[in-house]
Amino acid sequence: MQQISSRSDHIPPNTQYRKFLKGFLIKSILLMILIAALVVLTDPFFHYHKPWFGLKAVLTDKEYQCIGSLRTFDYDSLIVGSSVAENYYNGWFNDGFDCNAIKAIRSYGATADLCYLLDAAYERHDLKYVFYSMDTSSLAADAVPTYELTGCPMYLYDKNYFNDVEYLFNKGVLFEKIPYMIANSMIGDYDENDSYNWAQWKEFNQDMALGLYLRKAEIAPMKEADFYQDVLDANIDLIRAQVENHPETRFKIFFPAYSMLFWDNLYRTGDLEAYLYNMEQAIGALIVYDNVDMYYFQDETDIITNLENYMDTLHFSPEINRFMADQMIAENKEYRMTEENYKKRLSGMRELSYRIVEEYMMPYVDLIKIDYGG
Repeated sequence: MQQISSRSDHIPPNTQYRKFLKGFLIKSILLMILIAALVVLTDPFFHYHKPWFGLKAVLTDKEYQCIGSLRTFDYDSLIVGSSVAENYYNGWFNDGFDCNAIKAIRSYGATADLCYLLDAAYERHDLKYVFYSMDTSSLAADAVPTYELTGCPMYLYDKNYFNDVEYLFNKGVLFEKIPYMIANSMIGDYDENDSYNWAQWKEFNQDMALGLYLRKAEIAPMKEADFYQDVLDANIDLIRAQVENHPETRFKIFFPAYSMLFWDNLYRTGDLEAYLYNMEQAIGALIVYDNVDMYYFQDETDIITNLENYMDTLHFSPEINRFMADQMIAENKEYRMTEENYKKRLSGMRELSYRIVEEYMMPYVDLIKIDYGG
C-alpha cells in the first residue's frame, strides 16, 4: 500500500530555511523592541524622562546620570562641584533656602565641565540658586570640557538619538542598573536627597588621611604667582559668563575646607603662591556682581588641621559638608567674602599655609610616606 507523504515532505529545504529565518527575525525584532521599551520606560540614566511608576531617582553614577537628570528632572536650584560636593544632603539647601535643588557633579570639578552642566540645566530651567563649590585646583585646569577625553558615555551627552543603541541594548543597564533602581525604589531605604553620596562606607580619621598622602621628598622651586595666568583668565571668563548671562540666579560660590595636607603638598610642589594668586584673582573678578555671594572655609584652622575630619588630602566627612551649608544658610558673616575683606582674608590664608608647613605638619612628619620620585 502506497504511503501518503505529508505536505511538509514536499517543501523544498530552502523554503523551510526561509520560513525558519523569517520566524527567527520576527521574534528577534520583537525581543529587541521589548528590551528597548523596558529601558525607555525605566530609564535608569534618566536620559528620556524623570522617574516614572513610583520609582525613585536613584542617583549613584554621576558620569552616566548627571546629564540626564539635569535635562529631565524638576528643580529650581543646583549644587555644583566635584566629589567633595557629593556628600551634601540636598534637603539642607531645600529647607534653608526654600528651593528644590539637585546636584550637578563632575569628578575633579574642572570649571569647563561644571559650566557644561550649567548650560545643560539652563536649557530647560530657570534657576533660583547655584551653590557652587569651587575647587582651588579648577582655576589652574585647562578651560575645555573633558567628558569625551576621559571616556564618558557621550551617547548620553549628545542629542543624537540614533546612537542610543549603546544605551538601549546594554547588558549592564539591563541586568544591573534597572534591577538596582527597582530594588532601591521598592525595598531599599534610598533617600533621594543623598544623590551621589559616597561617604556611608568610608572612614574619616588621621590614619586614613596620612595613609593616602604621599609627600614629596624634595621641595620644588616656588612658581611665579601668575604662572597659570592664561588658563586662569579663561576659567574666570567661563564663570563670569554664567553670572552675567543669568542675572536672575543667585550664585553662592564657596571654597571648601581642604585638609592641611593639601596646603603642605602645594608648598612642596611649588604651587602654593600661584594657587593663592588664582583665588584672589577669581574672587576679585566675581565678587563685584550683584547676584554673587562668596564664602571662604579654607582658613578654618580647627577643621583643616584636625585630620580626623578627612579620608585624604581633600575629602572631608559629611559633618564638614553640613557645617559649611549651615554657615551659608545662616549668612554667617565670619565666612562671607566682600570686596572690602577678601584680600585680607587671603593674606591670612597665605600666613596659615606657611604655618602649616613649618608648625602644624611637624608632629606628622615621621608618619607620612615619602615620594622619592624616580
